[in-house]
Amino acid sequence: MSTLLVESPADFHVHLRQGELSELVTPHVRRGGFDLAYVMPNLKPPITKTEQAVAYRERLRAIDGSVDYLMTLYLSPDLTPEEVRKAKQAGIVGVKSYPRGVTTNSDGGIESYEVYYPVFEEMQKCDLVLNLHGEVPSDAASNICVLNAENAFLPHLKKLHEAFPKLRIVLEHATTRAAVDMVKSLGDTVACTITAHHLAMTVDDWAGQSWNYCKPVAKYPSDRQALQEVVRQGHPKFFLGSDSAPHPAHTKSVATPSQPCAAGVYTSPILLPFVAHILESFGALDRLQGFVSDHGRAFYRRPAGANARQIILRRVKGIRVEDTWSLGGDCVIPFWAGKEIGWEISDVGH
Repeated sequence: MSTLLVESPADFHVHLRQGELSELVTPHVRRGGFDLAYVMPNLKPPITKTEQAVAYRERLRAIDGSVDYLMTLYLSPDLTPEEVRKAKQAGIVGVKSYPRGVTTNSDGGIESYEVYYPVFEEMQKCDLVLNLHGEVPSDAASNICVLNAENAFLPHLKKLHEAFPKLRIVLEHATTRAAVDMVKSLGDTVACTITAHHLAMTVDDWAGQSWNYCKPVAKYPSDRQALQEVVRQGHPKFFLGSDSAPHPAHTKSVATPSQPCAAGVYTSPILLPFVAHILESFGALDRLQGFVSDHGRAFYRRPAGANARQIILRRVKGIRVEDTWSLGGDCVIPFWAGKEIGWEISDVGH
């Protein structure tokens, strides 16, 4: 097989930042082969109000109007049932929950879900999606750290689903076998995104390597195997959410005694060819269409729209991922920089 046709790829978890950095990275969604971007709200300040989300969507459209941007709100005390109804009317699609302090710009994250039950009830009525960063904060007294924070979160996922069985919930960027098993065990209103980089990495790839460091961290080989297995199965509850998270290069390459390097890897500009490359490596290339488009679009009820394209991928040899992308004073370094990749986008159509 020397070419592949992929219909209307959709990335259901991406960070497009703000300011000049946003101007650099937003066009990379389409460059990487994607026509839909489910946009995260963890800006500074976070997107907590409908007006902010609408204004952010307009800024993204001004940078590249050829992508379908699905907007989210940041779960915080500012979010009320009334704001949920307002968001629905404005076309906002979901609400993202960040446990306090576990990832980039999450200092305003939640500590307890029960206080938000009225909000979740209204989301269930309005059919907004709840997107969960599935980790609990590290706590030495409870023996919780980055390696088991996701597993410790899973009982919260189950409890939320039991309390709100009609609420569509997405466990974001799963990294463990336990997470895969939990999502499989719950009802059809619970789904799960998987990143390209978590299909590629284990703990050894980020330990001591800041460019591969992200939250949640990649786990054990057996966990990566579980992610690969569920993709190879073509399970409809699991689909791509890249969690492509650009940071200025100097924040990724440097840690200090008081400040760790930034958490996040950047895959947008190479995303579709890279996903094909990784899926082929574990015998799942025939699942590419479902993983990067069909499953996610079905769960989010977002059929291909006017911006959707047919992407033709061509098998190549000797093509290396670019080392840097820059605009003005900002520079980002993509995941897999300098390494060979086995596919490239050769043609597009509508």
